[in-house]
Amino acid sequence: MGASMKERDLRGLIDQVKRGRLSRRGFVQRMSAVGIAAPFATQLLVHSGVAMAQSRDTYKPTKRGGGGALKVLWWQGPTLLNPHFATGTKDQDGSRLFYEPLAAWDPEGNLKPKLAASIPSREDGTLAADGKSVVWKLKQNVKWHDGRPFTADDVVFNWEYSKDPATAAVTTGSYKDIMVEKVDQFTVRVLFSQVTPFWAEAFVGTRGMIIPKHLFSEFSGAKSREAPTNLKPVGTGPYLFRDFKPGDLVAGTINNNYYLPNRPYFDSIEMKGGGDAVSAARAVLQTGEYDFAWNLQVEDEILQRLERGGKGRVELSLTGNIEHIQVNQTDPWTEVDGERSSLKTKHPTLQFKEVREALSLLVDRDSIEKHIYGRTGPATPNFLNNPERFRSKTTSKEFSIDKANAMLDAAGWVRGSDGIRAKDGKKLKFVYQTSINQPRQKTQAIVKQAAQRAGIDLELKSVTASVFFSSDVANVDTYGKFYCDLQMYTTTMSQPDPQVFMDQFVSREVATKDNKWSGRNITRVRNPAIDKLAEDAKGELDPVKRAAMYVAMNDLVVKDQVVIPVVYRPGTAGLANNLRASISGWDNNTWDLSDWYKEG
Repeated sequence: MGASMKERDLRGLIDQVKRGRLSRRGFVQRMSAVGIAAPFATQLLVHSGVAMAQSRDTYKPTKRGGGGALKVLWWQGPTLLNPHFATGTKDQDGSRLFYEPLAAWDPEGNLKPKLAASIPSREDGTLAADGKSVVWKLKQNVKWHDGRPFTADDVVFNWEYSKDPATAAVTTGSYKDIMVEKVDQFTVRVLFSQVTPFWAEAFVGTRGMIIPKHLFSEFSGAKSREAPTNLKPVGTGPYLFRDFKPGDLVAGTINNNYYLPNRPYFDSIEMKGGGDAVSAARAVLQTGEYDFAWNLQVEDEILQRLERGGKGRVELSLTGNIEHIQVNQTDPWTEVDGERSSLKTKHPTLQFKEVREALSLLVDRDSIEKHIYGRTGPATPNFLNNPERFRSKTTSKEFSIDKANAMLDAAGWVRGSDGIRAKDGKKLKFVYQTSINQPRQKTQAIVKQAAQRAGIDLELKSVTASVFFSSDVANVDTYGKFYCDLQMYTTTMSQPDPQVFMDQFVSREVATKDNKWSGRNITRVRNPAIDKLAEDAKGELDPVKRAAMYVAMNDLVVKDQVVIPVVYRPGTAGLANNLRASISGWDNNTWDLSDWYKEG
């Protein structure tokens, strides 16, 4: 069956659901028969104007409190608690103990109301058919932790706060190109300057947490970093702020005025930071000291051994996260105007296609999956892996030292007396960096060994995670600076739509000295074809055509070796056996914290 026929069939099925001739379940079953997973069949319906299914509510406690202390472990501790400044997952998750968005993404990629009374839809007219506006209706019984009411004014303020360049918010990309207006005390309208297929970005999920206007209005713009509430949050969430020791501990106590009945179950929460992933896994799975551990980037063999301790379990969640190697498009060893990896340079050897292609052939993804990651890191040839409809079927993950050698021989890269290939006086010697983390160092070793057999010398460099992932403009070892040839880490996809995720390859997002290396395009790739696809996709309301654009973007960056995908990273958390918690790979780990409880 040709692609156009598939498209026609798909539209026909969606139309049948709209007309009530085919049930949601029937549609999902038909999709799964052709390889489209249930969560994303649901998303196809949503993109086509069919209302989102309500998340199942399996919460059992019949009263608020009484559950004792909830002890959770983040081996990288939060360093601040203002969601608009949260540069990493740890800060977002810490902020989410206290702050909430209008809606959150559940594990299936459906939206679940938080501060919103309902999810906008075409049916009730709150989601405009022309893709240019959305109306959010707010819950009317919500109070901030200091007793003040939560209203539309708070929502409008968060937009104003984030879009102001002087605030320097990390969330600004979600708010700068929209208009937000108050309709009444409990209704806001979001207006888009152009057709916007992915309308659920502002005020939703990881980038959507809302801070109180009455405590932050004096600290907008240039004064944003001076707000006392940056370190002492006053939110709407299930726990009230009690204590914060940056990098070490965040503590909260039960919010007895929380707007949902019988919630929260726990009397207090303690989020402990520090240590490493292995000790975090041990503390939940083996010793039972803690109830939950975040981001268990640990070899699966170790996790399985710890699970046999009988105290906890490993839970995997669907994500778009990808462990990948970035290939520097610029020269990291030449300084131009006080900046290395400058856009005014080209990489002396990685600019050659055969060198990049050889490197890709030297990454033994299957061995990395088998010997290091197991179920926590399936090998993949794609940068964009989920939702299913955005996954390319035309890529391959080949490992061949012989092919790499033949390719380099044919292009005139000759081995010297030291065994390292060179051409025109330029050697194939690269610095390959990543963060300190056992699976990553083992991956580096596997790649180095294969590269050696192809006449490529890799110098391995590992940087402390707190330095590598920091935004310290003075430090040369941050991933944003990319002051080396190759680097490897996991980039996360925080929503079940690839628009923001794939923007990391557009020219306007290049990380430079001028933007303090805060741009998300770390590889420094500049390709007009990528830019055009990204721009076109932003205005394409047809879900099938839009998906094809993102698949094409993936193929451009993968087949040109701008990035070399290694393994897809499902969310991997450790939970005590008696802890009931919904973990979503599309949102913060703490997205549904109000509904966590223990059984037995």
